[in-house]
Amino acid sequence: MPHIKVAPFDTEIISSSASSLIEFRAVHSSKDIVLVNRNDKKIFLDIVKKEREYLVKPNKITKGSDTAFLKEVLNAFASELNLEVLHANTAEKPYKPKIAHEFFKTIEDFYNFKTDFKKIKLEVGFGSARHLLYRANEDKDTLFIGIEIHSASINQLLKQITLQNIENIWVVNYDARLLLEMLPSNILDKIFVHFPVPWDKKPHRRVISNFFVNESIRALKKGASLELRTDSQNYYEYSLKVFSTPKSSKFSVEKNIDIAVTSKYEDRWKKMNKDIYTLTLESLEVSENRELNIDFGFGDLNSGVEIPRDSMIKEDHFVHFGKKYDRVDGKGFVVECSFGSFNIPEKKMLVVDKSGYYLPLNPVKSLVNFKAHNLIKEVLNG
Repeated sequence: MPHIKVAPFDTEIISSSASSLIEFRAVHSSKDIVLVNRNDKKIFLDIVKKEREYLVKPNKITKGSDTAFLKEVLNAFASELNLEVLHANTAEKPYKPKIAHEFFKTIEDFYNFKTDFKKIKLEVGFGSARHLLYRANEDKDTLFIGIEIHSASINQLLKQITLQNIENIWVVNYDARLLLEMLPSNILDKIFVHFPVPWDKKPHRRVISNFFVNESIRALKKGASLELRTDSQNYYEYSLKVFSTPKSSKFSVEKNIDIAVTSKYEDRWKKMNKDIYTLTLESLEVSENRELNIDFGFGDLNSGVEIPRDSMIKEDHFVHFGKKYDRVDGKGFVVECSFGSFNIPEKKMLVVDKSGYYLPLNPVKSLVNFKAHNLIKEVLNG
């Protein structure tokens, strides 16, 4: 993470600065945070005070932000306040653009999902993408959505999309469990989950769950199916139970069947004579349409409210407030906040004055995040 070390200075100059870069300063114990606005992008900078030097760095909530932009912000902050820089790793190297590819999509692209393709298939955790590329080349009239959390796999697939001139793959770097919730009902023709991580020691991290299966059935067309393949006996037995839970569906189990394309791992497992299980769950009904009419606004708030220290835990969501920073201009406070799903929590900075807003971005528009947001509003309304 880029940062600068500067000679100690009177942080009151931040509050009195006329710089358009700085919006406000807030304090907690010996730590200051500063909200800066660069090119209409707002981020917090931490100022950690030590005897001989002050460390200025992006707040941890900015994790995943563009490194070149963070360096630019830090350099501008030091320059506009005339700080004496003792050490910095903010030298601006030749710019390497982040993945900027027309087929690389964000979660926001699915809020109002539209496509001209009549058929849509989704693969969760495409890995080397051998299976996904094969399917896309074989069925060019189908849109294939590939979900993966590993950047190296994503970069490799995007290169292959260009090299092979493929136009029917969308690539998404996100958690499949949340992405499914963004999709309209009755839209998918197939979901592939091939050889997911078993997570035997952390079963709550498994992609297959009752929630995932129910969301899959909702998003699948009537007669369409979810296909799981695994070499793990534990995962197979666990999934067998989960696939048995829906009221209106049917599933089948096959063992050691051959498919048109296999991964290098599957080839290796076959040589080791490992059993490979294929579970197929079919949707039997037309699901009710669902619109995610979610608004993360706050309305009027009480900025003098007491923030609870204990976590608020509900059946399917939670809210936990962290450090509270009081604004030195007296116009409210900033509080660290974790909330939403137990498996996929959101981590935000919440700015509270007469109203409120999240930084660096609003939460993902999931139902569980909306429930947590409403709980936060209850707290902030006293």
